[in-house]
Amino acid sequence: MYAIVETGGKQYRVQPGEILKVEKLAGDVGGAVELTQVRLIQGDKGLVIGKPWVERGRVTAEIIAQGRTRSMMVFKKKRRKNYRRTKGHRQCFTEVRITGIETA
Repeated sequence: MYAIVETGGKQYRVQPGEILKVEKLAGDVGGAVELTQVRLIQGDKGLVIGKPWVERGRVTAEIIAQGRTRSMMVFKKKRRKNYRRTKGHRQCFTEVRITGIETA
């Protein structure tokens, strides 16, 4: 059984028990989160494709960690103008464990 869910503007293929890093979601570590934007579910009843979402389809997950990625450097330069800027960026993420996939 697997599903394709959309969160944070990206689509992920998930299965129960899988650990996944997604864009930051609200919630505390150990709490539950529900992903309702399900595009596709492959399960016991066969393949269910949403238009654009599967009706009453949802994926439940447990929050394992909240964190930030490694620092990435952003460097801007305009030649011959003595213009240089260096800036760092760290993206926030949520690590979740998929606990269940449900469809009506």
